[in-house]
Amino acid sequence: MRKLSASLLVAAATCLAPAAQSEEPIIIKFSHVVAVDTPKGRAAEKFKELANKYTSGKVKVEVYPSSQLYKDKEEMEALQLGAVQMLAPSLAKFGPLGAREFEVFDFPCIFPDKEGLHKVTQGPVGKQLLDKLGSKGIVGLAYWDNGFKIFSSNKPVKAQADFKGQKMRIQSSKVLEAQMRSLGAIPQVMAFSEVYQALQTGVVDGTENPPSNMYTQKMHEVQKYANVTDHGYLGYAVIVNKKFWEGLPADVRAGLEKAMQEATVFANDVAGKDNEDGLTAMKASGKTEFYQPTAAEREALCKVMQPVYEQMGDRVGKELITTIQKEVAAK
Repeated sequence: MRKLSASLLVAAATCLAPAAQSEEPIIIKFSHVVAVDTPKGRAAEKFKELANKYTSGKVKVEVYPSSQLYKDKEEMEALQLGAVQMLAPSLAKFGPLGAREFEVFDFPCIFPDKEGLHKVTQGPVGKQLLDKLGSKGIVGLAYWDNGFKIFSSNKPVKAQADFKGQKMRIQSSKVLEAQMRSLGAIPQVMAFSEVYQALQTGVVDGTENPPSNMYTQKMHEVQKYANVTDHGYLGYAVIVNKKFWEGLPADVRAGLEKAMQEATVFANDVAGKDNEDGLTAMKASGKTEFYQPTAAEREALCKVMQPVYEQMGDRVGKELITTIQKEVAAK
């Protein structure tokens, strides 16, 4: 980590302060770990387009997809040091920073549907969570959907008994570790960029992802079975280095805020369509056998994972869990 930090400090020295007094455009390096043709990848490109439009060319956004600059574990430090200005990490990434409240988004079956989810991410609870990032040198700008996750494996994953002893890849999250253990599986933390090869070679048996991620990473080519459980949510928080953001001219910041608002609408719309299209394409390929659980079967899996709430409640805050459950249940 010291070696990484040293190289980041060198990069940060030239990147942190916006070129407010220069005729050259202000550069925003936007790094992420997924492919260009995913919901996040496409939304980042849309933001790039809109940022140029609404700042009249004063800002140039450079998008670096597919871990071209930094992998999962490196990108947050890169942002804090100013080596990049913008990220859209998955919400589980904030736990290691000390913002464990964000891990509530990893809880299994906490969001019944997209409408309930958006009551949180687009409401006061979501804003309060983003505001907590200020003390970490980060400004939270928006939430972007990816979608609801499905289980996949080279072994069946229909019922709890199927999961016993399976090595399941997860992103770094204590909540997701508890979720997999509640199913009897063995959680394996691994960078997203390494998952395809790990599935192909049998280092892990399976994983969980929204269909768009599974499809664009070609995981269906190395997974025999999948269960369309929609048991958990995968989303992102678009964040920016606080010192950089506050150093921008007011008109530029206003233009970027408008660009982000429109990019967020685009991101959430495209996420729904991309997941539907990805699932359809994977089914058509015939390489993975997809199982659609009944409502009772899905409820049974959710019940098996219910102990996660007791085990991890104190970690994220039981009051926050209760607030979200009330919010999503309200009509």
